[in-house]
Amino acid sequence: MASMKKADKPAEVPRLSRDDWLDAAFAAVVEGGFDKARVLMIADTLGVTRGSFYWHFADHADLISSLLARWRDRELALGGQLRADVKETSEPQADLDHLLGVALAHAGNDLENMRFELALRGLGRRDPAVADMLAEIDQLRLNLFEEKFLRLTGDARKSSELAALFYLAIVGSNQALSRPGNPPQLSHYLTGLISNYLIHQQASKPVPKRRAITKRP
Repeated sequence: MASMKKADKPAEVPRLSRDDWLDAAFAAVVEGGFDKARVLMIADTLGVTRGSFYWHFADHADLISSLLARWRDRELALGGQLRADVKETSEPQADLDHLLGVALAHAGNDLENMRFELALRGLGRRDPAVADMLAEIDQLRLNLFEEKFLRLTGDARKSSELAALFYLAIVGSNQALSRPGNPPQLSHYLTGLISNYLIHQQASKPVPKRRAITKRP
């Protein structure tokens, strides 16, 4: 009698972790904004049923809330790491140049995080809680920049204004460097511009009084 061949068992799908779902939600936001981060769409991408989702999250709102909390925690940790990496020396200009280098170190290679933050800022325009979270992260970054510029200029108001310009320059440079096909010298060029105009031309020195501009006769 011919032996009965055992039926092959269906391949087992490994149980997804909470972070697996959050990673997939993050990727969905990067691809198409928060409207793409829907439970059914993410489940289809992962090749699982929605039942797996409810092991980890109460509902869609819980997923998004958890995703935002994870992003915030990582940004706070990155801010602390950046502060630790940029150690204070006796040369405030060198400190700021080092800070600029660290801030632009991953430009062009960090497109996913940049797209996620861009989508998050779009969400913040219609969600006050998200707007408050973004304001917290922005202030964290600006505080570090202000501290460094205060050592450079000795002027609190000027330091605050330079920190804002420095932040905007870094954000703009990251976006520019993330475009495909950029020439390799673009990073050096942008770094030089920011360093020259916002750091090395701003060292503490007497501010000359402005002469009144007279009207033409």
